[in-house]
Amino acid sequence: MSMTLTFTAVFEEAPEGGYTAFVEELPGAISQGETLEEARENLKDAIDLILECNHDFATRDIDITRVIREPIVVSR
Repeated sequence: MSMTLTFTAVFEEAPEGGYTAFVEELPGAISQGETLEEARENLKDAIDLILECNHDFATRDIDITRVIREPIVVSR
């Protein structure tokens, strides 16, 4: 299943050079890079890994015949 998700990425120049980055809506999605573009790409990788790990955790050891999985939309 493929989907497009949009998050808020925050980039801050680091005093020692480069950038630190995190995603407001996804705790643990933190990265860095020497350039803004590198920080952006590294943050995308961090997001992918967190979502993959969350999916694996949520689907392990469950009886698939007893669960309901569906999209949910939240607007703020």
